[in-house]
Amino acid sequence: MTWKALAVFVLHLAFFSTGFAAPGKAPVSTIQKTKITLSITNGTLQEFFRKVEAETLFKFTFDENEVPSRSKVTVQAKNEPLDKVLEKVAATTNLEFKQVNNNIHVRTRNTRAAQPKASVAPVVQDGFRVSGKVTDENGTGLPGVTVSVKGTTNATSTDVNGGFSLNVPNGTGTLVLSYIGYTTQEVAIENRSTINVALAPDTKSLQEVVVIGYGTQKKEDITGSVSVIDNEAFDARPNTQIGNLIQGKTAGVQVLTNSGKPSAGFNIRIRGTSSITANSDPLYVVDGVPSGDTRSLNPADIESISILKDASSAAIYGAQGANGVVLITTKRGRTEKPTFEFSTYTGVSQVWNTLDVLNAEQYRDLMTELGQNTDWSRYQENTDWQKEVFQNGSSLNYQLAVSGKTDKTNYYISGGWMKQNGAVRSSTMDRASFKVNLEQKLSNWLTVGTNMGYTRYHDVDVADNQSVNQGGVILGVLSTPPVIGVYNANGTFTSNPFQDWENPISSTDGSDRNYRNQRLLGNVYGEVQLLKGLKYRANFGIDYISAINDYFLDPFRTSYGRARKGIGRNSTNLTNFWILDNTLSYTKTVGQHNFSAMVGSVQQKFRWENSSIERTEFSGTAVTTPGAGAVIQSADANKSEKTNTSFISRVTYDFANKYLLTANFRADASSVFGPEVRWGYFPSASLGWRISEENFFPKTNVLNDLKLRVGWGLVGNDTGLGAYAYLPRVGYGANYPIGGTAQPGSYPSSIGNNQLGWEASEQTNVGLDVAFLNSRISLTVDAYLKKTTDLLLPIEVPRSTGFNGGDANVGSLQNKGLEFLVSSQNLVGDFSWTTDLNLSFNRNKVTNILGQSFFGGGVAGRGDVSLSREGSPLALFYGYQWGGVDPATGMAYYINRNGESTFTPSADDRVIIGNPNPDFIYGVTNTFSFKNFGLSIFLQGSQGNDIFNATRIEMEGMSDPKNQGIAVINRWRNPGDVTDIPKAVWASTDNSRISSRFVEDGSYLRVKTLTLSYNLPSTLLSKIKMNNLRLYATGENLFTLTDYSGFDPEVNAFGGNNRAQGVDFGTYPQTRNLILGLNLSF
Repeated sequence: MTWKALAVFVLHLAFFSTGFAAPGKAPVSTIQKTKITLSITNGTLQEFFRKVEAETLFKFTFDENEVPSRSKVTVQAKNEPLDKVLEKVAATTNLEFKQVNNNIHVRTRNTRAAQPKASVAPVVQDGFRVSGKVTDENGTGLPGVTVSVKGTTNATSTDVNGGFSLNVPNGTGTLVLSYIGYTTQEVAIENRSTINVALAPDTKSLQEVVVIGYGTQKKEDITGSVSVIDNEAFDARPNTQIGNLIQGKTAGVQVLTNSGKPSAGFNIRIRGTSSITANSDPLYVVDGVPSGDTRSLNPADIESISILKDASSAAIYGAQGANGVVLITTKRGRTEKPTFEFSTYTGVSQVWNTLDVLNAEQYRDLMTELGQNTDWSRYQENTDWQKEVFQNGSSLNYQLAVSGKTDKTNYYISGGWMKQNGAVRSSTMDRASFKVNLEQKLSNWLTVGTNMGYTRYHDVDVADNQSVNQGGVILGVLSTPPVIGVYNANGTFTSNPFQDWENPISSTDGSDRNYRNQRLLGNVYGEVQLLKGLKYRANFGIDYISAINDYFLDPFRTSYGRARKGIGRNSTNLTNFWILDNTLSYTKTVGQHNFSAMVGSVQQKFRWENSSIERTEFSGTAVTTPGAGAVIQSADANKSEKTNTSFISRVTYDFANKYLLTANFRADASSVFGPEVRWGYFPSASLGWRISEENFFPKTNVLNDLKLRVGWGLVGNDTGLGAYAYLPRVGYGANYPIGGTAQPGSYPSSIGNNQLGWEASEQTNVGLDVAFLNSRISLTVDAYLKKTTDLLLPIEVPRSTGFNGGDANVGSLQNKGLEFLVSSQNLVGDFSWTTDLNLSFNRNKVTNILGQSFFGGGVAGRGDVSLSREGSPLALFYGYQWGGVDPATGMAYYINRNGESTFTPSADDRVIIGNPNPDFIYGVTNTFSFKNFGLSIFLQGSQGNDIFNATRIEMEGMSDPKNQGIAVINRWRNPGDVTDIPKAVWASTDNSRISSRFVEDGSYLRVKTLTLSYNLPSTLLSKIKMNNLRLYATGENLFTLTDYSGFDPEVNAFGGNNRAQGVDFGTYPQTRNLILGLNLSF
């Protein structure tokens, strides 16, 4: 951790911790323990109150009609306890002081607060007066309750007995009563002079229903590790993908951004990476239907997201739950009257950081030094390719929904459209969606419903994470010589003077690229109430995807297109998935014993079809489909399918809301495994103890909820193999000499293994849930251990088989970590402030892979950059130890295994040079509101991770005619030069080997979003007959603090490849976005 990053993080936590030291916060001492020094001679009571409030954490509350705040007092105190000082004041003023939390309530001695009368209050000069009393659920008066008139600045607070009195113009409006630890209530005044209100304790956080696998559960009864993100968090900022909703919002979840382009997806890791070769993304379940790609989902339709992080909660999904489960629930009707909701936003975006490269003169000097002579008079341009390719992107979004419910019907219908133009030329994405959620109660015992969504998704992609000679736009921007322009005189694209690599505009504009996706995702279901507490549910879900990818490179504009006389390519993918689950559930309460049980069966089938064709030699550009090409280069078609059959069960029990038990069991059979090992069995159990419900637990507001959770479970991963992996397979394309002529034929391509089975993950979780100060502050702490065994890995097989290797269940790895989640209500009232912080530590280690080493992340023609081996974390950076630059020769030297300097290290001299796994990740959200204004600041970061900046190999290699970064200006030129940049050597990679030279600190702290909003006052809303109207402005990626020298520290060039993480190789950078939006409902 660098000093700068450490300082920032400490300051960041300090900013968060101020939530526990702000006015109106939890008591940290008493008036007996608080000492004060002050001197007041013939001052007013108000002056005394202000000085005490300024010097302590206390605030005075009183009824101005009872306490004469302008009466005179004289007080002298030097380091005296506050209670003694108050006694002095009480002796001369006939006042009484009473501490309640951090409030000191003042009243006249031997008098009672005026009690509300049943008669109409007298009319006063400044309006209608409303009086009353605010009590708790037991009828005890609550002091310090904020009482305000909604939509105005007119407010007061209750006295020590809970009484209040407030002037209200015209006797109309709505009173809003708020108090820490209690549910805020709104009461219509309706010309009433007396209003008494009993506030209920705020148990929403405990009583709220959380979606879990195949059911729901009250939050207070959850014994596993489950995080919930609700739509209140979504509304704080506009979102385009599921990953945006999750990133930085909960502990233990890392969102890896593949790219900044509009069509880019995310890779999500829950509690670390759990496999080497299999997919480590979680299972996504949308309204009960498992789903893979979430890019086409419309976030505006989502009601909540539940993340099942441990095996005790995810075991109900068995062989698909090893990487955690993300349960996505879409919206339903919430009000009896139809509610129309409309939202829109528009925004602009730009690349927030650019890199400095050589200008035309500097480039010519370097090429001359490399011995490349040409007629430079032909190349007099000085093109800034970053300006040519990077642009101001834009976004536009519309969403319209209607929802409602009756005693028999619940409905939600929405339509949305979004379009994004990326910050790189020609990168676009648009999405249109339509959603229908409908539930109908046909009788007292039968309910039917559907959740169905249709999405049309279209994007025009640009190539990133590729070298320039493969069409990589980002590396092309950096490495294309500045001495050429965009176009030749004949309209074709210019090329590098020394190589036939065209400029990056040819990659963005020179070809037609269209990806079109249509998707139907949803379910139909029925519920039958068989007996009291006994319910049967049948659910049938589908996920149908049609994806078409078209590509055309015309035969005239680009050199590659001219060489091939044009290229036309089409590929079509059809995915058809269906699931049928039947469940029978039963609930029963006997005294203080609460039982529930569920059993069921699940059948799933997945079918995939693909066809592709590529043709060349087009006569023109009028027809761009492959059929217009004269020569077939390739044609292919494939099909595969797999099925799963499962049986599921769950039992829950609690006694007196104190002792909690949840047990799950799932049996899975998958067609991808051999018949002898086809079935897998996945049990789990978790216990909870609500210590705060015990008689011995002190009943105070300081610590009002305490629950201990312990869970264990076994889950699996079936994504590491193809549909027919256990079978010996044949390949095609071999030629056999028959009758003197080569005849096409097939050949054995892989060895079978009937014993191939699941990757298994055994997980243990211990958690603690704590709530302080009437749930004003909540803390969740979890510690976990994940052990993955039977990893699916390639192994060597005897040569006598005719094969070099095969697949087997042979390896193991583990993840262990700590998670912290803190939420606090720092201030309440007209000005409110809440804070949510999450902090996650994870340590990953490969424990057994039979002594093998697995490499990944090949970059820049230099080989693999990542290594996974026993005893170390996954995907460590592996290369040579950089020594420096020899002043005599200008050549780079390295440190071998013996600690000696060498210009020519061997492969055996490579060592671990970096770790892409962070020490910890974190996210902090601070939300402020004042009257109708709101401000939300979301900070997100990663600490302690390294990045291998492979882009620098291209930008500092000086071995070919690519342009270079300005760092090479300081290169070695003459004997005796002392520098860290080697000399330029044509066609040599000795100076730019994969080494620690290119490993950088990837830690960062980012202002991910900042949103300023304004809600129209209720008085105006009623006049225009609206329920809500919200205007907001959002900034995304506004500021990033990092020592990383590349475009952006959020890089993941190899996407979901578990064996290569944290590599930057021409990655499309994140953009800074400014957005204006409107939400309204009526």
